[in-house]
Amino acid sequence: MAHPGAVDDLDDLDARLESAIEQLLAARREGASVCPSEAARVVDPAGWRAVMPAARAAAGRLAAAGRVEVTQGGRVVDVATARGPVRVRRAVRDPS
Repeated sequence: MAHPGAVDDLDDLDARLESAIEQLLAARREGASVCPSEAARVVDPAGWRAVMPAARAAAGRLAAAGRVEVTQGGRVVDVATARGPVRVRRAVRDPS
């Protein structure tokens, strides 16, 4: 049985995580990053750990769409192959 406030509709989970990542970044200064766990906590405060794989996947989808970059140690990485903690930042736009 799900705890109160748990994400029950898994079809909606991906969109909610992507939205949470974008909202968290919008609230931060330019150049700042967020951890996927922050989005997981927004979507499911009590069960965020179980949502972490989906949060990382949401970051990966946003990166594939060119909306964010996933970094590790300050370098852009592929979240699908990165091991360990990652950060998400707004995509750096080419000024040309």
